[in-house]
Amino acid sequence: MLRYMLRRTLIMVPVTLFVSMIVFIIIQLPPGDFVSGYAAKMATSGEIMDEQAMALLRESYGLDKPWYVQYFTWMIGILTEGDFGYSLSYNRPVSDIIGQYMGITIIVSLVSMVFTYVVAIPIGILSAVKQYSFFDYLATGFGFLGMATPNFLLAIILMFISFQWWGDPMLGLFSAEFTDAPWNLAKWMDLFKHMIIPVIVIGTSNTCELIRVMRGQMLDEMTKPHILTARAKGLPEWRILLKYSARAAINPIVSTIGWSLTTIFTGSTITAIVLNLPTQGPVMHKALLSQDMYLAGSWLLLMAVFTLLGTLISDILLAWLDPRIRMTRKGT
Repeated sequence: MLRYMLRRTLIMVPVTLFVSMIVFIIIQLPPGDFVSGYAAKMATSGEIMDEQAMALLRESYGLDKPWYVQYFTWMIGILTEGDFGYSLSYNRPVSDIIGQYMGITIIVSLVSMVFTYVVAIPIGILSAVKQYSFFDYLATGFGFLGMATPNFLLAIILMFISFQWWGDPMLGLFSAEFTDAPWNLAKWMDLFKHMIIPVIVIGTSNTCELIRVMRGQMLDEMTKPHILTARAKGLPEWRILLKYSARAAINPIVSTIGWSLTTIFTGSTITAIVLNLPTQGPVMHKALLSQDMYLAGSWLLLMAVFTLLGTLISDILLAWLDPRIRMTRKGT
């Protein structure tokens, strides 16, 4: 297992470098750059920036150099100094922006992930055990409805209900009086209150999808020969379900961890904009629109790293949960 983890970790290094280069190239594919977009924005307010001023601005930001020079300068700064570059749209170092939004984004995303798995796995198991019962039909209907409802629409509905019942649409993650207040118990309680809607909205679609996956896998596992043998030996039904059926059925759920970790950086961007959440999704959206290549490139690079880490974690958990995978690895 240790050798496998080390080998996978070493493979991540060239993959990450390759992805970072592709990301940097894709960001520069649209015509123009940050300076041309900034000049167009200035023109709408009546201020005209001539070509000489634009050239000087490009030179000061290093945008006059070829893309590969900009890329290697960016990567050397990351590897040697942890410097992700300078955000042109925010006029601040990228690392400062990451530090400002990372904490809240991680809290919202991890709570949403916990909500997804804690709700989806038990409901999927019960739905399979109680197949064709009222609970099964209810869970199935909830799953289809959750997958069919857009997140932003669900956010608007929950905001309307919150406003009608409590007089507060729960926009953002803090009430006005706690926005700039120091952290204390009251501010934490206000944060948890405002996280109810974002967690439900962000977690609902994934929860409903995983319920369907868990139910289908459980129904398949419950008919396997070794399950029938265990029943014939007189093992308790709860032990058969949890130790054998559920442990094998959970494999596809565990394999989704790699994708789930990327939500730490996206934070469901459209939902975050609708709910006015101070997460990194809207920040990345603004960076892409303004062609702020260092900020957008850093977000996408971190998303790629988290995807690779999530895939590694998924593989390790799958090997721990399923003896068949361990035996296959030993055979290879």
